Parts: sequence; structure tokens; C-alpha cells
Amino acid sequence: MRKTHPVVKGLALLTVWFLYLPLLGVAVCSFNTAKDGWVWKGFTFDWYVKLFDNDWILNAAWNTLVLGLVSTVIATVIGTVLAVGINRFPWGRKTNSFLNTMLNIPVVIPDIVMAGSLVVVFGILREVSSIFDMGMVDMIIGHVTFQIAFVALVVRSRLTLIGQDVEEAARDLFASNWYLMRKVMLPLMMPGIVAGAMLAFTLSLDDFVISFFLSGPDSQTLPLYIYASVRRGVTPQIHALSTLVVLVTVVLVVGAQFLSKKEEA
Repeated sequence: MRKTHPVVKGLALLTVWFLYLPLLGVAVCSFNTAKDGWVWKGFTFDWYVKLFDNDWILNAAWNTLVLGLVSTVIATVIGTVLAVGINRFPWGRKTNSFLNTMLNIPVVIPDIVMAGSLVVVFGILREVSSIFDMGMVDMIIGHVTFQIAFVALVVRSRLTLIGQDVEEAARDLFASNWYLMRKVMLPLMMPGIVAGAMLAFTLSLDDFVISFFLSGPDSQTLPLYIYASVRRGVTPQIHALSTLVVLVTVVLVVGAQFLSKKEEA
């Protein structure tokens, strides 16, 4: 077994520190008694207590939760159906290549481009109905548009891992389409579906660009609140809020990775 060169190890550790040291610094500041600066003046939980007494933050947290949950449910259903349709339907080679390209575009396209496109689309739809006014509805639709691709990719990888032998065996035993999907395929796909949903919720929780372009006066989310607060000056409450957001994100990402490893086992 070849050993890793010390230089490679050093660069890897340096990269990890470069990525996570700022987050660690924010977490430390959230427990600092001092209101300003980096001077340590004592340990406290006061900023977290005050955080949950702030109506603006609680309202932003509620909007973030509603946006994430609703968009994730919709994207998970559509993404799962899309993955099954692409993976199991006998498409031609050119059609299958086209569908793969279209599925990967939302993953690689810059957020600013997608956000600008959504603004134009909703501007046209607003002429048809006032329901598309800037606000929660637009944000939910906007989040669903990029979440679908991530869910579909995760579920599709699960379908590839399952293969078609199980379906063929169920067909040989005279299983109907409904029974096959409900009793055979859905339980086998569930780890991939849950992992895709957790990934979609994480992306919605952390999204700023699309939310910034589509939000209304009553639909501010936590990333938007943090951005507005930082422009006025960083406070210990913002450090505490950022720490909680990062913590929730890490938990969801680790959970999604755990499910992915479980489905590969």
C-alpha cells in the first residue's frame, strides 16, 4: 500500500483549515461576552437567548422553514418521478443524452443566471395573475426549479444501483404496476429519496441569490436577514445565528451522506 506524501498531507490539512477556520471563529465569537472585536472577555449563552427573543429573526426562521419544507416536498415528488421516467423508460440514445444534459444544467448553471431568468419569467406571469407577485410563492417555485435536478440525480443513482433484475423477478411473479411500485421499488428507493430530500432542503436553507431576487417585503429568510444585518455591522447575535445555520446544514449533509453509504452497502 502506497503512503501519501507528507506534502500532500500538509496541503490537505491546510485546505481544511482554510475552509473551516472562519466558521470556527464565528462559532467562538457567538459565545464571547464582548459585543465588538475579537478580544475574548468571557463565555456566555446570552446571544443565543437574545436570538430567540428577536421577532425579526424568528419570522425569518419561520419563512425559511416553510420555504424549505414546501419546496422540498414538491421537488422530491417531481424529482423522483423524473428519475424513474428517465431511468426506466426505454428512451432512444439521443433522447436519453438530451435528458441527461437537461437534468445536469440546473446543477452547473450559475445561480445569478437562473435567478435573472426567473425574474423575467415571473415578470411575464405577473401580467396573468397577481399570485406571482414577489414573495413566498415565487420563492417556492424558484427553489423547486433547482432542487428537482439534485433529487433526480440522487434517486437515479439509487435506481442504477438497484438494477432491473428485481423488477423482472417481480414481473415473473405476476406483480401489477401498482404493487411493484408500492411494495418493491418504493422501499428500495427510499434511502435515495430521503437523501435527495435532505440535500434539497439543505440547498434551500442556504440559498441566497434566488431568494434575494424573488423575495417580497414579508418573505425574508435567514440568509437574507444575515446579509442585511452584516451590511449594518456584525453583531454577536449574527454570529450565533450563523453558527446555528451551519450546524443544521452540517447535520443534514452528514445525514444525506450516511444514507448514501447505507444504500451502497
